[in-house]
Amino acid sequence: MATEIRVPTLGESVTEATIGTWFKKVGDAIATDEPLVELETDKVTIEVPAPTAGTLSEITANEGDTVEVDALLGQIAEGAGAPAPAAKAEAPAASEEPANATPANAAPAVPSGAGTDMPPAPSAAKMMAENKIDADQVAGSGKRGQVLKGDVIDALAKGISEPAPAPAVARAPSSGEDEAREERVKMTRLRQTIARRLKDAQNTAAMLTTYNEVDMTAVMELRKKYKELFEKKHGVKLGFMGFFTKAVCHALKEIPAVNAEIDGTDIIYKNYCHVGVAVGTDKGLVVPVVRDADQMSIAGIEQEIGRLGLAARDGELSMADMQGGTFTLSNGGVYGSLMSSPILNAPQSGILGMHKIQERPVALGGQVVIRPMMYLALSYDHRIVDGKEAVTFLVRVKESLEDPERLVLDL
Repeated sequence: MATEIRVPTLGESVTEATIGTWFKKVGDAIATDEPLVELETDKVTIEVPAPTAGTLSEITANEGDTVEVDALLGQIAEGAGAPAPAAKAEAPAASEEPANATPANAAPAVPSGAGTDMPPAPSAAKMMAENKIDADQVAGSGKRGQVLKGDVIDALAKGISEPAPAPAVARAPSSGEDEAREERVKMTRLRQTIARRLKDAQNTAAMLTTYNEVDMTAVMELRKKYKELFEKKHGVKLGFMGFFTKAVCHALKEIPAVNAEIDGTDIIYKNYCHVGVAVGTDKGLVVPVVRDADQMSIAGIEQEIGRLGLAARDGELSMADMQGGTFTLSNGGVYGSLMSSPILNAPQSGILGMHKIQERPVALGGQVVIRPMMYLALSYDHRIVDGKEAVTFLVRVKESLEDPERLVLDL
């Protein structure tokens, strides 16, 4: 009797994945819960464990294939000595297929203009079909970019009747000499998603960035004074992210619009702070979430950031670690960035960019002094966050960092 290996539930809004690497080949003996195959989703990379012990008797989805939730990946035969199946169980090699052939189990190509994982609302899909409108012609205003009926009505009012021409994506051919020195590598699913979501954020939100600078003297002196005692007691180093996360939570409580999101014609205000912390990995940028950061101490925040950062670098983030963020912190300063304008992490309405701490001359009390300064950049969705609110938010963050006792006293 064979046991099926199927794609597990991948998490909220994630319906498909790409086969990354098979750790076993047909005929290999496997143990229960032993990792069999790596799946690459829009958000994280996960491993599928063996549901039972036995021998891998069949692989039905090959590396690079796109599969949906509950799709069959392969089968496990009972017994460690089960023989390998006949050659027909193996997928044909790519060289055996005609150049223009499409495998029967290949997933349909994603439309070039698709900007969301969410399918259109049923009423919107019906209206688009009746008016012969493609989904990529309509900008969705629903949650995670879903196309709503009102979006279709607005598109019709603007006179859309024929499919929009596909954007030109062809590149000029390289010369023979240059082509031999080039390397073409398929973008990972994570990198494709990063590219799409960043461009969607630019196209959808009325994004604007406001800047300020903060004197890091007080925070740096506090760290220097207590870092050894802090690490000894809490088992984690006292970094800057704990202070910034706490300062952001204080500011979000005062300016709730920065912690909100748009859903159609509604604004959803979040009475909690799930702060995403951007982490660079060898596979791309991921944003794990510190949940209920506003209810945590600086020590608790540092411990959670440490756990998430390690899991991100080891490729062990769970779906729960990646979901539900209401605001994002991006620390480009660790790479030496002096100034940049971060792009929103949709559907969030705010992201704070932190930058390099650099000693600069500043005027203080009528005198020019040298201070460790950092530029801060707040990008926000101007559709729901007014300029006054954005500036006030950034000033509150600056005040908390320049006088960190405020964070302890909740001022």
